[in-house]
Amino acid sequence: MFSKSCRGNATASTVDKKTIEKLPLAGIRVLDMTRVLAGPYCTQILADLGAEVIKIEHPTRGDDTRSWGPPDAPYTDGVERQFPGESAYYLSVNRNKKSLGLSFNNPSGISILHSLVQKCDILVENYLPGSLAKYKLDYATLSELNPSLIYASVTGYGQTGPYSNRAGYDVMVEAEMGLMHITGERDGPPVKVGVAVTDISTGMYTAIGVLAALYARRETGLGQWIDASLSDCQVAGLANIASSALISGKKDSGRWGTAHASVVPYRAYQTKDTNVAVGGCNDKLYGILCDRIGKPEWKTDARFVTNALRVKNRDTLDRIIEDELKTKTTKEWLEIFDGSGMPYAAVNDIQGTINHEHVLARNMIEEIDHPSCGPIKLVNHPVKYSRAEPKIRTPPPMLGEHTTEVLSELLDYNEDDIQDLKSQKTIA
Repeated sequence: MFSKSCRGNATASTVDKKTIEKLPLAGIRVLDMTRVLAGPYCTQILADLGAEVIKIEHPTRGDDTRSWGPPDAPYTDGVERQFPGESAYYLSVNRNKKSLGLSFNNPSGISILHSLVQKCDILVENYLPGSLAKYKLDYATLSELNPSLIYASVTGYGQTGPYSNRAGYDVMVEAEMGLMHITGERDGPPVKVGVAVTDISTGMYTAIGVLAALYARRETGLGQWIDASLSDCQVAGLANIASSALISGKKDSGRWGTAHASVVPYRAYQTKDTNVAVGGCNDKLYGILCDRIGKPEWKTDARFVTNALRVKNRDTLDRIIEDELKTKTTKEWLEIFDGSGMPYAAVNDIQGTINHEHVLARNMIEEIDHPSCGPIKLVNHPVKYSRAEPKIRTPPPMLGEHTTEVLSELLDYNEDDIQDLKSQKTIA
């Protein structure tokens, strides 16, 4: 028999150490009051690591992203529903969770949430600052009910500051906080990143914050309020670009497309059919590139012998490299570059990525059985551990799939109680 460890202060659950070895957050319970991407991305990380995540959804509409199809995974069980299927967007960030369809604009709904809070270790929400106070679901109220509660707020601009009351949308924060300005072709307009990277980084930072608070609680016994915002996380994500501006005091160098401001050649070039990225990041790697494309004389060309000179003569070098790369297909160049020690890569589209041999070998795509949609494929948890085994244990839940289970097993509601709440349209 394995020894057991007490986990959450609120849950007071005991989990055997063998389970914790495989799922580090086993025994931790999370109340997920988030929608769309940043918040659900955070809680999915926690769920992957073993936490029990109870997702609170509007009883009829559910998470906003349930209606963000097509594409949708079509229903195959013959049951007619308001949506044609489960949207791909929703499916991307809600695995390993339970769904509780609940309206909290009434005393019954609020009472249920207050009861759940006392049985949870973590609450994550993404409402406008101050908006949950009218429902008595703010940190001040809930921390009185459960002093060990870790309460994470995910917003666009944080709980303080002149923009705190603005709604947070990824593309707006990308624009406001510098990312859009440095993204795009050199002489082209600013563009957003192809995926909502600010939402995703905020979800990651929030998960890190929750785990730090959870670790601190082991010693203090106390929870705390985490204030995570898209704006702060985006500024932090500027990394060396922000540091360069701070240290130099000068205007940034603008957009560089796939190129690098201070290293040449280091970018994507056209080939005969698609594009390939190459990195002659230092003199040795530049020499390898010259040899592999059949132009060894470029290594001693006075215009290109050092990186500083290559940067100075960027336009000329980029042009002659691309002219040479256009003579063969991307596949041909990949074969030529193979084993060279020089960084290189095809520029793949999304189908090329999810079917990539390395992606598949790393088990990053997993097919699971969905109870209403049949077999579906999802992107897997990305971090590999020597002991832990985070994975897709359950498919993203149907709306209200676990309402009865949560109310009866956690809160001891009987069938009559649950039926009354359904008739009042408080739950679904």
